[in-house]
Amino acid sequence: MTTTRVITADPRGRMTVGQADQRYLVHEEPDGTVILEPAVVISDLERRFLQNAALQASIEYARQHPQERVSRRPRP
Repeated sequence: MTTTRVITADPRGRMTVGQADQRYLVHEEPDGTVILEPAVVISDLERRFLQNAALQASIEYARQHPQERVSRRPRP
């Protein structure tokens, strides 16, 4: 469902849209239409993890088979 509403810029040209502390990707169309898309920022490390299907599968396997866990000496 699309909601349409009219908002007015303040004297400095600012407008309040969305929720506080929400991040958006802003797309501007050739005709001047501005589209705000809710966004989430993730770290580069998390992005690389999400792109590594083999690592995700390995972690899931380890979670499902805890009896096969390999004990390691703690670091000094």
